[in-house]
Amino acid sequence: MADHGEAMCRQVDGRMTRVFELFGKRWTGLIVATLMPGPVHFADLRRAIPGISERMLSDRLMELASTGLVVREVDAGPPLRVSYRLTEAGLAMEPALKELGRWAETYLADGGQCPERFRK
Repeated sequence: MADHGEAMCRQVDGRMTRVFELFGKRWTGLIVATLMPGPVHFADLRRAIPGISERMLSDRLMELASTGLVVREVDAGPPLRVSYRLTEAGLAMEPALKELGRWAETYLADGGQCPERFRK
């Protein structure tokens, strides 16, 4: 019988755990991707992401702000408008998001399923 001591067990990388605790939540990646080109007002952000509720958008934006990826800015009115923009840390996600987009184009082109030729 093989020795399966603690040293032999695979451990999930702590960095990856932190990334997926945040980006594994529904809508988070889409919000960051939508903010990538520049600041967006709340209402425009909601329209840009079909299916997200105002409450969910607000919750995710607060979470992204608390992690330091997004900044909330209140525009002087009238009317009073709130916009959101990515911080330097948020903008640093761009290469990773672009790479994920390229990966999806190659491997998830068939409606979210990997084409048969890539299933090995």
